[in-house]
Amino acid sequence: MTVAATFVVYILAMLAIGLWAWRRTRDLSDYLLGGRGLGRWVTALSAEASDMSGWLLLGLPGFAYAAGFEAAWIALGLFAGTWLNWRFLAGRLRHQTAAADDSLTLPAFLAARFPEQGRALRITGALVILVFFTFYTSSGLVAGGRLFETVFGWDYRLAVAGATLVVVAYTFLGGFLAVSWTDLVQGLMMGAALVIAPLAVIQAQGGPAATLAALETVNRHFTEFTIGTDGRPLGVIAILSLLGWGLGYFGQPHILARFMAIRDPGELGAARRIAMTWVGLTLMGALWVGWSAVGFLETPLTGADTERVFMHLVSALFHPLLAGILLAAILAAIMSTADSQLLVASSALANDLYETLLGRPAQP
Repeated sequence: MTVAATFVVYILAMLAIGLWAWRRTRDLSDYLLGGRGLGRWVTALSAEASDMSGWLLLGLPGFAYAAGFEAAWIALGLFAGTWLNWRFLAGRLRHQTAAADDSLTLPAFLAARFPEQGRALRITGALVILVFFTFYTSSGLVAGGRLFETVFGWDYRLAVAGATLVVVAYTFLGGFLAVSWTDLVQGLMMGAALVIAPLAVIQAQGGPAATLAALETVNRHFTEFTIGTDGRPLGVIAILSLLGWGLGYFGQPHILARFMAIRDPGELGAARRIAMTWVGLTLMGALWVGWSAVGFLETPLTGADTERVFMHLVSALFHPLLAGILLAAILAAIMSTADSQLLVASSALANDLYETLLGRPAQP
């Protein structure tokens, strides 16, 4: 089975989940928030998979490849930000959105929470989400198109259209349930890829010590946390800037929607532990993909090509069948974010703007 055939099987599986979710969607609450019926595993993995996106398999390994241990500061900030989001925001948001007229979206919650400015808050919040998530989603679909172009050899425009069609099909067909369950599958694929790939490379190199020795051979500063690759100290501002990546979690609607949708708020503690385990493993795996590739790849990668380090490692190490499965994890990462953002944007349009401006409730 070729890499392309593996991708086709994966895409068909996502569409099948969309069809299954469509058969279980009965009303607007089901379509926008899964009827607040998600279990701990779906809540945890769908939240984190939709958060990390293709950056986890492309951007972070690429930065680790180019910057060495400096990249660990980003991973530390992301891990801390994720924990803080689950610990201090998840429970409150779940309870308060249910109490505030059973709000299905963040703009609707703000309107119910502050009724004096409710209409303005709901319209403004919906417009902000709609405008900025349109660009955010588009970037993910473009990345998916690039991957389709590479795997299937399609023209770039056709590849973007194909990636968009797949994501739109199962998202609009099954709504929140389709997005959450496909993200669960995609999260498992991402996790498996970021455990298997670095372990295989490290074993091929002779163990972690050999991997780190190869890093130091290329650049002795690669294994220092506070020294840049040019030999100069990073400084407090640079380190805080890298750690600051984790602050973005607190305001991303496609992540917060998972907290709102869990079936039992009492399961949030278990969901948090599942999520943090996944985040810890995948962030560490992504870093080791980049670090191990420094001494493993014969031809050094430069510029934007460093983001392809995961692809190069997988293609060099594994049989085409397994390589196809692992490379499909990149598509899974891209789609897990694009579908969630697409649903949030469409919810803002249909549930918040449509209902507020026209005074008529939306229907799934």
